[in-house]
Amino acid sequence: MHFYEPSKGHGLSHDPFKAIIAPRPIGWISTVDKAGRGNLAPYSFFNAFSSVPPIIGFSSEGWKHSAANVAATREFVFNLATSALADQMNRTGAALPEGEDEMLAAGLTPAPCRLVKAARVAESPAALECRLIEIIELKDLDGVPLGRFLILGQVVGVHIDSAFLTPEGLFDTARASPLARCGYLSDYAEVSSLVTLHRK
Repeated sequence: MHFYEPSKGHGLSHDPFKAIIAPRPIGWISTVDKAGRGNLAPYSFFNAFSSVPPIIGFSSEGWKHSAANVAATREFVFNLATSALADQMNRTGAALPEGEDEMLAAGLTPAPCRLVKAARVAESPAALECRLIEIIELKDLDGVPLGRFLILGQVVGVHIDSAFLTPEGLFDTARASPLARCGYLSDYAEVSSLVTLHRK
């Protein structure tokens, strides 16, 4: 069994942390700044934290455009990143100048939301409109601020492409084929099948 203390180094060729905590849903987050200019970026530190009310969150390693836009407007949109949109999702991770819209640069179509000003990705099979609950700067065990920011939002509106709803009214996750991050620089997984386990 290989054991290490992160503060003392892992002793491997690459840090295994992100490969162990995997797969991780991708928070494909669209925002606007105060001037109404769009921004779209993927975040691999993302997940859901409550179902009632629905709350999701993503963590920004640094005060990036998305974090600044959410702080300014108090809203954001989660767009489901899928295998069909993998190339476009990857392109939105590029560092573009402030005010340049990654959604347009990646050849994606902005679609209006109902309750927030940020656009959603029209090609995505699902999108969640969110309003900010809080931004928390993470600290280490010694209470030292890390410059990493956890952004929590409450879902106030949900868009679902009806082509991905089954006749029983279920969202067809396998058909949508969401992408998930699996660690290291270029590793992703595609959800193409589901295993049903009944609770005992």
